[in-house]
Amino acid sequence: MKIRKSDINRIILPCSILIIVFCVIFIFVTKRQFDVYNKIYNDKTESIIGIIKEKYPDVDDKAIIEVIQNYDFQEEGENILSNYGYDGNELNYLESLKSQMNKNTIINITCIVLLGIAITSVGIIYSMKQNKKISKIDMYLKKINNGKYDLKIEENVDDELSKLSNELYKTTILLREAAENSKKKSKNLSIALEDISHQLKTPLTSIRIMIDNIYENPDMDEQTRKDFMQTISNQIDWISSLVISLLKLAKFDSGTIVMNRQEFLVKDLLKQVIDNLSIMLEIKNINVNIDMKEDVKANLDYNWQLEALTNIIKNSIEHSKENSSIDIKVEDSSVFLKIIITDYGEGISPKDINHIFERFYKTKNMDENSIGIGLSLSKVIIEKDNGYIAVNSKETKGTTFTIKYIK
Repeated sequence: MKIRKSDINRIILPCSILIIVFCVIFIFVTKRQFDVYNKIYNDKTESIIGIIKEKYPDVDDKAIIEVIQNYDFQEEGENILSNYGYDGNELNYLESLKSQMNKNTIINITCIVLLGIAITSVGIIYSMKQNKKISKIDMYLKKINNGKYDLKIEENVDDELSKLSNELYKTTILLREAAENSKKKSKNLSIALEDISHQLKTPLTSIRIMIDNIYENPDMDEQTRKDFMQTISNQIDWISSLVISLLKLAKFDSGTIVMNRQEFLVKDLLKQVIDNLSIMLEIKNINVNIDMKEDVKANLDYNWQLEALTNIIKNSIEHSKENSSIDIKVEDSSVFLKIIITDYGEGISPKDINHIFERFYKTKNMDENSIGIGLSLSKVIIEKDNGYIAVNSKETKGTTFTIKYIK
């Protein structure tokens, strides 16, 4: 991989700073060594002068120092000093000391040069690796922009770019899930539109036919006319109910619904649900048994839960036998509020039970006038209010809906 000019500029500055820092350290260490050597040198020189002065008090100190400093060859220096009566080993030691100081200076300079080369090399290698990672991330982002989310660049190395790569991977997972959900929603919307079209086609066709008959037969008998008008009215009510239900679901789907939670007695909610369904209960002579404490309270959106429970119990009534009963049991704890609704009707087949909360799904025993959206709406409402619903059923034995609200 080529190193760009901008990369070189980026490497030079930190490398230069490191080299300068190490140079300062080496200079400091070298100075300390020099001070030590200098002290030893001076001590030995003073020792030589002291020995000579002891024998020849008249000898000039400067002359002795000049001999010690100017003669590099040990033998010649010792011959001269021996004339003054000096025969010690200090001169040999001083010569070794000078040599060691020179070696240390060369070693220090060599170390600085090698260290500078090493730091620069490490900087270049590190920059090349980082550039490779950056190029990989850049390519990765381009693929993401093109809608490709099936990539994986998880890193196990603990550095900033690796952390960035891991975060990008997490973001990619979220984007992929969002894209899949978007496709799923688009598919569901397409299916829903087809279902709505199918649902509306039959009543609209029926209304059109009856209106054409009324229009084309001005002499139609009054009873037939009334029957047609009643049928048209029923079909319009059915279409209106469908549209209202769809609008409610659309509001939940768009997230515009805000639950207005308030505290109320559960018995009051159930009483109103039963009042709403009193005509259906009376027609099939179904008795509703409620098992609960009178003072049980809930903190939920009253109106939305009224609709949810009404839809569920209405479903239970529709699938119950005449002269039967529906049991409602309420359990209250510090953690949850549970409402169990049991009917003893025809039950739900195993192939249908996993689909009854799907929109527009109809079982074989469902009323032909049913929209097939009530249970789906109830589920959405309950889950929006921090709850969930489950169903258990046996064919010919009955069905139980269990609703649990988490407090």
